Amino acid sequence: MPETLSTQGFRMAKIGVFVCHCGENIASKVDTGNLVKALSDHPGVEICNEYKYFCSDPGQETVKRAIRENNLTGVVVAACSPRMHETTFRKACAEAGLNPYMLELANIREQCSWVHSDKDQATEKAIEITRSLVEKVKRNNELKPISVPVTRRALVIGGGIAGIQAALDIAGAGREVILVEREPSIGGHMSQLSETFPTLDCSQCILTPRMVEAIQHPNITVLTYSEVEEVDGYIGNFKVKVRKKARYVDMSKCTGCGDCIQKCPVKKIPSEFECGLGNRTAIYTPFAQAVPNVPVIDKNRCTYFKNGKCKICQKTCQIENCIDFEMQDTFEEFEIGAIVVATGFQIQDTSVYGEYGYGKYKDVITGLHFERLASASGPTAGKILRPSDGKEPETVVFIQCAGSRDPSKGVKYCSKICCMYTAKHAMLFAHKHHDGNSKIFYMDIRAAGKGYDEFTRRAIEEDEAEYLRGRVSKVFEENGKLIVRGVDTLLGKPVEVAADMVVLATAIVPQPDAKEFAKKIGIGYDEYGFYNEAHLKLRPVETATAGIYLCGACQSPKDIPDSVAQASATAAKVLGLFSREQLEREPVVAAVGEATCAGCWGCVSACPYNAIEQKEIRDRNGNLVKEVASVNPGLCQGCGTCVTFCRSNSIDLAGFTEKQIFAEVMAL
Repeated sequence: MPETLSTQGFRMAKIGVFVCHCGENIASKVDTGNLVKALSDHPGVEICNEYKYFCSDPGQETVKRAIRENNLTGVVVAACSPRMHETTFRKACAEAGLNPYMLELANIREQCSWVHSDKDQATEKAIEITRSLVEKVKRNNELKPISVPVTRRALVIGGGIAGIQAALDIAGAGREVILVEREPSIGGHMSQLSETFPTLDCSQCILTPRMVEAIQHPNITVLTYSEVEEVDGYIGNFKVKVRKKARYVDMSKCTGCGDCIQKCPVKKIPSEFECGLGNRTAIYTPFAQAVPNVPVIDKNRCTYFKNGKCKICQKTCQIENCIDFEMQDTFEEFEIGAIVVATGFQIQDTSVYGEYGYGKYKDVITGLHFERLASASGPTAGKILRPSDGKEPETVVFIQCAGSRDPSKGVKYCSKICCMYTAKHAMLFAHKHHDGNSKIFYMDIRAAGKGYDEFTRRAIEEDEAEYLRGRVSKVFEENGKLIVRGVDTLLGKPVEVAADMVVLATAIVPQPDAKEFAKKIGIGYDEYGFYNEAHLKLRPVETATAGIYLCGACQSPKDIPDSVAQASATAAKVLGLFSREQLEREPVVAAVGEATCAGCWGCVSACPYNAIEQKEIRDRNGNLVKEVASVNPGLCQGCGTCVTFCRSNSIDLAGFTEKQIFAEVMAL
């Protein structure tokens, strides 16, 4: 046999090929017997056999036994996607004494059997795919995992219920946590709610103890009115700069007595916490149960900052130098091992629906407005009153999907919680106004959760909420009433309802700066600005950037139970990372050939993980010889972008070198 690329220099290769039937997933479209026969005669293949499920325990034992008995130098498993079982078979190889990176997984399921109907063609393609991986594994090198030191301190960005839960779980395991919240108090949107579905628990009653527990926990440092400015580094070794915005109140001295708030002459500023339904002063705490209970001065509204006069709050305060108008923003840097992103959501600007009259009619409000009206600590002390005249409404119309599932004006996706909180609002209105009428226009009732469907049925059957299946075309005012014009598709006829108040179930959207923040910390996001997980099913709380995790509604619309469950999941991931002083990670990283590197820095600008930096090469006398690119293996994620950008062909990716890829191509 003549010397070829397949044989020259690789006579000593002893490769084991294992063809998996994957039940009928592969075997129904690929003739596995012919595949085994074709690969058995391939140069360098020592053993080739087939089995129904190689991922099963008996299948893995077969692979291990073959490695030991035949002294195999490499293994190719022809089965499913490497994303599914590469880790499984690498572990089996390691247990048999073979370097796990001497394994290749030939994907003959997703890339072959699932996409072909002709069995002969699928079999031929499977042979070529497997043969190409045999040639690659001959040229594989024994790689060793990279060890990275781990800083056992976590950063949680966002102080809503998800961020609080993640911080408490991590801190409860004895690890230090820095909790950063941009608002003056932690609590997030949950603190604005009246009651929560499906149990109708008081929101503040279950949230406030968690807020207090977080700020009092010895392992948690809570930084409110603060924002993350910069994030550098990599998993286990992040460096984070936090801007602590000037509150103009010394947190170490303030007792939270509230005298300054009562005496402030600027009293008619619309309260953000009350959604504009109530007012606040220029020096304020967002709500009564705020944590920390320390006020902040609104610099843009304060009379002193406008014209240099007033200072009544400072004169009223009985603690010397507690209020300091000369206070400036400060910066603090932290060394962080893992980051949990829990930045939450906002609601869509409902003014895009001009036909609904939001912004034109005072009594057309959002669901969050309704929460504040229903809350005992809200601007109306829990009474459902019309914003226009303060009277109690008799008929309230709730319009669902006001922004959700509407590609033309809103967003394509379902906001998930609207069906449930609309049912809750109808129930709260019935409990507070026994003679009131609730009418709900809906597209579909999506009540998927424990006790959720029962909750919506209760709203209909016990609290007499009337559901009308159809969209609303217009809301207009007539004779002091809001006329809601829509359609009932079940009855097949148009409907007009004279309402005293209209409540819109507005879409949940990401924070306005979500995309900019994602770029700042180096994570991916979708077309809307929700943050992307590494894998929808298998890695739902991880991001593509190692060491950064997601929880709560920053990833997608979620209710409270899902947010809390996901927060605990991120805490488990963080604690798993912190369980060892040294982190072992994949050695599939890029390396620069310094002898040929031209220092063009194309790779530096191309790297999405900022893993490439400039390195100086000096002679024995310390004189600068040249500058070259250098890859930080802790930051590199092995994407290979730098390899394609390198003009001098000086960069190779471990496990995917030019020789390995070329051998694969030539084997086809």
